[in-house]
Amino acid sequence: MIEAFKFSEIQAKAILEIRLQRLVSLEIEKVREEYNEVLAKIEFYKSILASEQIQRDIIKTELDEINDKYGDKRRTDISYSDDEISVEDLIPNEEVVITISHLGYVKRTKTDEFKQQNRGGKGSRGAKTRDTDFVEQMFIAHNHNYLLLFTEQGRCFWLRAFEIPEASKVSQGRVIQNLLAIPTDDKVRAYIKIENLNDETFINSNYIVFCTKRGMIKKTIVEAFSRPRTNGINAITINEGDQLLEAKLTSGANEIIIANKEGRAIRFNESKVRPMGRGAAGVKSMTLGSDKDEVVGMISADPTKADYSVFVVSEKGNGKRSPLEDYRITNRGGKGVKTINITEKTGQLVTIKWVSEFDELMITTQDGIVIRTPVSDLRIMGRATQGVKVIRIQDKESIADVTVIRREEILDEEE
Repeated sequence: MIEAFKFSEIQAKAILEIRLQRLVSLEIEKVREEYNEVLAKIEFYKSILASEQIQRDIIKTELDEINDKYGDKRRTDISYSDDEISVEDLIPNEEVVITISHLGYVKRTKTDEFKQQNRGGKGSRGAKTRDTDFVEQMFIAHNHNYLLLFTEQGRCFWLRAFEIPEASKVSQGRVIQNLLAIPTDDKVRAYIKIENLNDETFINSNYIVFCTKRGMIKKTIVEAFSRPRTNGINAITINEGDQLLEAKLTSGANEIIIANKEGRAIRFNESKVRPMGRGAAGVKSMTLGSDKDEVVGMISADPTKADYSVFVVSEKGNGKRSPLEDYRITNRGGKGVKTINITEKTGQLVTIKWVSEFDELMITTQDGIVIRTPVSDLRIMGRATQGVKVIRIQDKESIADVTVIRREEILDEEE
């Protein structure tokens, strides 16, 4: 019995040794096969690296496989999420009053802070300025408008209306040099409002007409100013002793009226001024009366608008409207005709505007007093008259600026 058990134990060990040998042989064979496969792959990869044609064939084969597997029509729609909004989307496109002072303080104020008054009133307190400062530019815009700001040295800067800090009508505002790279010895003298600088049709079919205090005029296509730059660009070359005064947006078929301090105005077709590049200095628009005389304003008039007229105001608060027909068309460079009778009572001419019967005027004095009055309160008069009082001011005060609130802007405000 014991011997039988020993025999079976020996037999079992022998069988186990045979199985282990087979397993070891199988593993050795498997390792050899894997080694040979690795060598084959190495040779294959070397052949790929050595042949550009094989590389191209592999790329083509793999792309064909991808196309067969995923080449069906797109079933997903990639679009902006509703929660992806810009800063502009957060700001309502409201009507605002942009104010720029003589010392360069700028702000925007809602138009409803300026209540309408009758002609000849004393006005209400506007911007609170320093003793040596006064409101010099005031105009209506919408928050999403592009503002092209032109300095007296002929530079152009871009700014969105909503980028101007909002403030009440009695506050001082913020220094414009904190918003734009304008040199301290330069200041904004004119502006252009444009809704969209990416509108190719608009920027290639409209022009900006420039006028200087010494009577130079230049016309440049809007497209030349459609690419904003942080440091600004040259808009017009200013001659020594001269300054940029006005910049107006035109269609290319408008009529230009330019007025001087002595109360004379000249009217000529826009076609008399050929388009020029940004670096040009322009040509002569009118002959000034004396060395002390200078241009005070320019308007771009559309003769097809029957309900529009020419509005002028003197520094002592006298103003009036005259029909466009009273100003005969002449050649560029003349002395013009009388547009208001200048006396010691009226003072010199301050500005000239193109207004509609349905517009309103916002008149600002150098002390910051503002009056808002309808244009319809001013009756049509002859161009050689003195006009009537549009605002009562003190003896030492004078008009700083006149802004026209257009009919469509008034309707938007009422809505």
